[in-house]
Amino acid sequence: MSNEIRLAFEHPAERADATAPDGPLDRISLRDHIVEVEIGAFQAERGTTQRICFNVVVEVRPITGAVDDDVDRILSYDRVTEAIAAELAEERLNLLETLAGRIAERILQEPQAVRTFVRIEKLDRGPGALGVEIVRSVDDLATKPIAHHADTTPHPHVVFLTNTAIRSPNLPRWIDQLEARAEPVILCVGRPDVDSPKTGHKMTQRRVDLLAIEQNTWVLAGRDDRCVVVDTRTELDWAMKNGQISVWAPSKIVLDAVDGPSVGPNDPVALAAWFSGHIDASDLLLIGEHPPSHSPVPVLVQDIAQSGL
Repeated sequence: MSNEIRLAFEHPAERADATAPDGPLDRISLRDHIVEVEIGAFQAERGTTQRICFNVVVEVRPITGAVDDDVDRILSYDRVTEAIAAELAEERLNLLETLAGRIAERILQEPQAVRTFVRIEKLDRGPGALGVEIVRSVDDLATKPIAHHADTTPHPHVVFLTNTAIRSPNLPRWIDQLEARAEPVILCVGRPDVDSPKTGHKMTQRRVDLLAIEQNTWVLAGRDDRCVVVDTRTELDWAMKNGQISVWAPSKIVLDAVDGPSVGPNDPVALAAWFSGHIDASDLLLIGEHPPSHSPVPVLVQDIAQSGL
């Protein structure tokens, strides 16, 4: 028992040694790789970075034949650090467990990798290091399909509706037209025609203004049952693949984005343009609004009369 407790707190390299499967496996390791990143589920962890320490061991298939001092014949240390960097850049995460799992999966896609130990620790959240450690093998991934996002991700038609459009009695008829389109449809709105509470603090005001937009999404959803409020990328992906018209509630995606928008909720049209680029939309249609100064996707503009609303 004492030996098991000791191993529980050893470096992943020692854990790998103690639990090695039949037959010797070579190992490469990354020790004490520290990165500053925004991560965490607590409110105090948003809007600030903290030090995260990574320790990773990868067990690899022995190389047959001579290595000949050729770096292309081995699993490079760079592939491990690149896996960490790629997953940190993908999106803001709340849980170390999620990050560790994704890093392990990425590493195990390397042809030589057999098993990996990933330990991640927060260095700034208490008097000691707080973290998780996971073990994954290629057998764990054998039945899990590899996603090919570039081939399957839909390119939605994003539509921004003004408050006048939301209130129009002709809105259901126009939703009929959107429902008949071949590509998925996502609706965006701005803030209601009432002032949001003022907090006097930039970060908290941003949250209040995002929530004001979300209140307006529910107003739109109340006008037509086909408009479903959605706040996560997973829900959006499902909706786009299943013909659902979504209304974007922005808080989670905006706050979790690594490449977050440079504009705030006080400029909802520019925010909708950022969102359109973030989800790789085909275009952005503005109903009764002027185009933003910059957009990563083509922008179409219609006035209320043209739209049939």
